[in-house]
Amino acid sequence: MTPRIYDYLLTHVGPPSPVQRKLLTSTSELGDVAEMQIPHEQAAFLTLLVRLTRAERIVEVGTFTGYSTLAMALGLPPHGRLITCDISAEWITIARAAWHASGVSDRIEFWLGPASRTLRNLPETADIDLVFIDADKVGYIDYWDQLVPRVRPGGVLLADNVFYYGEAAGENPVGNAAAIDAFNDRVRADGRVESVMLPIADGLTLARKKD
Repeated sequence: MTPRIYDYLLTHVGPPSPVQRKLLTSTSELGDVAEMQIPHEQAAFLTLLVRLTRAERIVEVGTFTGYSTLAMALGLPPHGRLITCDISAEWITIARAAWHASGVSDRIEFWLGPASRTLRNLPETADIDLVFIDADKVGYIDYWDQLVPRVRPGGVLLADNVFYYGEAAGENPVGNAAAIDAFNDRVRADGRVESVMLPIADGLTLARKKD
């Protein structure tokens, strides 16, 4: 993806709303940590995917400043519900301000705490329509194995950063890249789903739970 092609791509994605633009700016002002935020073209994809799948129940692992949360909530119907969880509440004030300004705060529930514990508190029923995993990379396999049984047949699971800056494709990945490589192998071998890896942003896995 050259800079010219990327600029071309952005010109063919609907622009951020005023609230989204403000949230992008607020996040960028946080410094290096802002790299955890998904880019706008990925947010637009999430909104469209929620609408295409007619999802009504969403679970997100990893909230940060709430940009991906906002994108998915915008695709929900008014009665839809989104649970988003994060180990830190450091940026939740920024997120909630954006959710409120966009009129979707009543669709979103924030759960604070380690995701492995949070997910165990979800009902053990297969009624989740869509899942988005974008948190600590070493936890991906655990989150995946907890969430797949809770997703309805035909439901969708998404995992972000599956390229990990290209390092997951290296001959001997280490650290987070090794964790992502192991996760990618886990998904590919998981007979409960059918999946594809998309070259969106830092790599996005899209999986459908089999009927």
